[in-house]
Amino acid sequence: MNETRKPRRPDVTAVELVGGVETLTLDLHDYDDRWAGIFREHRGRIRDALEAMDVGIEHIGSTSVPGLAAKPIIDIVVVVDDITAEEDYLDPLLAVGYELRVREPGHRLVRTPARDVHVHILERHDPAVDEYLLLRDRLRSDAADRALYESTKRTLLSERWDDMNDYADAKTDVILSIKARARESLGQ
Repeated sequence: MNETRKPRRPDVTAVELVGGVETLTLDLHDYDDRWAGIFREHRGRIRDALEAMDVGIEHIGSTSVPGLAAKPIIDIVVVVDDITAEEDYLDPLLAVGYELRVREPGHRLVRTPARDVHVHILERHDPAVDEYLLLRDRLRSDAADRALYESTKRTLLSERWDDMNDYADAKTDVILSIKARARESLGQ
C-alpha cells in the first residue's frame, strides 16, 4: 500500500550548494575493512541524534561493497518521512557535528567537517533509495559487475574532472547496465 502524506511545507525548488564549488580531488583507495566500522559509528551517531524519529539508515556507495576500491568517503542514506520538515532531522544532525552541504528538491546532504562521511537525506518511498540499494546489493553479490564498476571508475579517474557531478554522470551507462542485470536476476 502506498502511503499518502502531506508535507509540512513545499520543498525547495532550487539547488543550494552551501560553501560554493570546491576543489575536486578524486582518487581510489583499495577496499578498507575500517569503512564498515566507520559506517556503524556514524549510524549510531545519527540514530542517537534522530532518536525521536522513525528513520532508515543504510551504508551505500562503493565503501559499502567489500573488495571494491573506492574514494574514501563513507556514503550513508537516511530515510525520513518528510524532507520538508528540516527542523526534525537537520537541526539534530547539525547539533552533533554534521555540516549542511546541499539542499535541493527531495534531497539534503550533510557531511563531516573532514568531508569523509556524506549523509544523504531522502524521503521515505523515494525511488532513489531503492536504486542505491539495488546497485549496492548487486555489487556485493556479483564479482563480474564489481570488477566492471571498479575498472570503469579507474578509467574515468585517469581523466581530469572539475566537477564531481560530471564524473558521476560519466558512470551512468555502466551503472544502468549493472542495475538492469540486477533487476533481471531478481525477476523484476
